[in-house]
Amino acid sequence: MIFTKRFKKTKKLFRDPNPDDVIDAFETYTDGETEMTPDQLQCFLKEVQGQLIDNTTDRAKIKRIVEEVIRERHPVSTSLRWQALTFDDFAYYLFSYKFNPAVSCQVHQDMTAPLTHYFIYASHYSYLTGFDRESECGDEPIIKDLRSGVRAIDLDLWSDANDNILVAHGRNLWKHVELGKCLQSIKDNAFVSSAYPVIITLGDNLTPIFRTHVVKMITRTFGDMLYNHDPGSSKEYPSPEELKFRILISTKPPHEQLDADDVKGKDSEQSIFAWMMQNDHEKVCYQRLIAIHYFRIYEGIQKVWKFQESKNKWLSLTEQSLEKVIASYGTDVTRFTQRNFLRIYPKGSTNKYFNCKPRNSWMNGAQMIAFNMQGYGEALWLMHGMFRGNGGCGYIKKPDLLMNFGPSNDFFDPKENLRVKKTLKVKVLIGDGWHIEFMKNNFDHDFPPSLYIKMGIAGAPADEIMKTGYNEFSFPLTVPELALLRVTVHDLTGEYGFPGQTCLPVSELRQGIRAVPLFDKKGDKLSSIRLLMRFDFL
Repeated sequence: MIFTKRFKKTKKLFRDPNPDDVIDAFETYTDGETEMTPDQLQCFLKEVQGQLIDNTTDRAKIKRIVEEVIRERHPVSTSLRWQALTFDDFAYYLFSYKFNPAVSCQVHQDMTAPLTHYFIYASHYSYLTGFDRESECGDEPIIKDLRSGVRAIDLDLWSDANDNILVAHGRNLWKHVELGKCLQSIKDNAFVSSAYPVIITLGDNLTPIFRTHVVKMITRTFGDMLYNHDPGSSKEYPSPEELKFRILISTKPPHEQLDADDVKGKDSEQSIFAWMMQNDHEKVCYQRLIAIHYFRIYEGIQKVWKFQESKNKWLSLTEQSLEKVIASYGTDVTRFTQRNFLRIYPKGSTNKYFNCKPRNSWMNGAQMIAFNMQGYGEALWLMHGMFRGNGGCGYIKKPDLLMNFGPSNDFFDPKENLRVKKTLKVKVLIGDGWHIEFMKNNFDHDFPPSLYIKMGIAGAPADEIMKTGYNEFSFPLTVPELALLRVTVHDLTGEYGFPGQTCLPVSELRQGIRAVPLFDKKGDKLSSIRLLMRFDFL
């Protein structure tokens, strides 16, 4: 296990394969002996790792962990060994994200609040195998998204000359997948990674008769899994806990009431307002299918914003439109998102991997940011990082600063000068695995690559920073609740490709010496590459 660092105007230096922090911890808690007992490990976990261990059950778990580490390290001689950890066993334990992860692998947040109180993991063009108009459509990307924890799936519906209902990108019907196949794949994979509800957003480009067929297909596929909610009701949505193993359908109002293609200018503002104030006269079957009615706010029609404040609606707008709405209404946006859904999606771009910058949306309470999972880049890494929180279940409870109710409350404004709440100190102890993962063919152990780290914070404007350092970093934070720790490893020569990256929610970081896996550009875990890092909060 080696991790190199490079100083200006100096030669390459290599870290000791046994970091001082690990050696000191082992010597301290074993009183200089050669093995660490379960009781000594318990003291280490309480005093260094900050874990609360106060009862018999917790102590029994620690004993089982010791036994499991020894069983993995010494499968043949386990029955002959005293149940205590050698130094190498202890290092193995620390470097394992199975035993010692940097963020909890369990759902631990309150899941009993209304659905609008959560950030929800959402994808955009969920059915595309790539992100451009030449990409194929299929159910494979949908399956991958659901299995990675995505809870909101995007399907654009069209009909062809043979009366088939297809999922396709725009009118490119020659590259499509059948709706029935997508629905079945959603049903089969919806709750593999998470039990919490899945929202299917239908881009409805159908005539009324085809819409009726869609109702039949969805009802036949999901049956009792479907959740129905009266969109005219003032009652808040149920909680993720109440909606476990349920499917929610969302779509815009039927074309007969509001044609999205005609939403432009003042007349459209009046049409939208009239739609919002009238009773829904859609056929009962279609009405009962839709759990969340949404419509898009297009450029220049911001007047509709305040009409929605007391409704349970879902508004969908581009990142650019959000910026205009925030400029006009400020913290009213945050107040709106306490009871209403706000979905942000990327505006079209010539960049095939274009995605929204999610920080501004999160800072203003938007529940869903629809991401093109087919691409890669900083924005997607941040999205992955946010939803590694809360056990990766796809739902993150919005912090209290976004959920203060009442007209007299002073709402959080990320542009204000805020005091520092806490400081995060990070120390990179060691790294490992590049020679196994993708350098095996040309990795030179005598002259390994020069790797260095860039680390920073994504979050409130006052907290945004990126540093290039050796192994120690310090970050004062004004809004730690919405801060993400960014880590990227770079090769000084560029000879070995992309060494890895990760992004972690600061509010979820566990104190002490922790194992941190790294990921490739697209967000897939690199199975062997990992860092050992130390986290402390002041």
